[in-house]
Amino acid sequence: MIAILDYGSGNLRSAQRAFALTGHDVLLTSKRSEFLKADAFVVPGVGAYGACMKQLEEIDGRGAVSDAVNSGKPIFGICVGMQILFTSGSEKGKHLGLGYFPGDVSLINAPVLPHIGWNDVNATSPIFHGVESEKFYFVHSYAAKNDVESAQVSWTTYGERFVAAISKENIFATQFHPEKSGDAGAKLIENWAKLI
Repeated sequence: MIAILDYGSGNLRSAQRAFALTGHDVLLTSKRSEFLKADAFVVPGVGAYGACMKQLEEIDGRGAVSDAVNSGKPIFGICVGMQILFTSGSEKGKHLGLGYFPGDVSLINAPVLPHIGWNDVNATSPIFHGVESEKFYFVHSYAAKNDVESAQVSWTTYGERFVAAISKENIFATQFHPEKSGDAGAKLIENWAKLI
């Protein structure tokens, strides 16, 4: 079973449908105990970094994600669900994240924001197998921009270079929305689900 953490932020129904295509049961839950019973975990996110962290804290999401990471089971962070895995975010003030990856999530230096639409990804993770040259769908104005030692970092450029995806041990996360990225996103999710 795949559990999607429902903390009031995320494209939950679309994510649920996309992950269900892997053949696994998918549970939406805000309860830490239910979440941690799963075989794999999804941390979604839509909106502002600080608001997402506040909502996450309200359901003991920090503890839930920490336990999920420590379980060694596969975890997938999406959009702001990836951003909050970094140390901090500077959207509408400075906010502390979960700190699994070092770095600040800051405003993209681009002439037009938000960055909305399809973009290439310089893929490094094996999870991109079969879709290395495909485009993925982005909707955001803030991004992580620093390299992370000992992690596999995939990059995209829009105004400047930023992290499009990152993976380390049992954590895999994308700035783009795989659930909105058509066949390429479905294949990426399928590849990730093979880790379960």
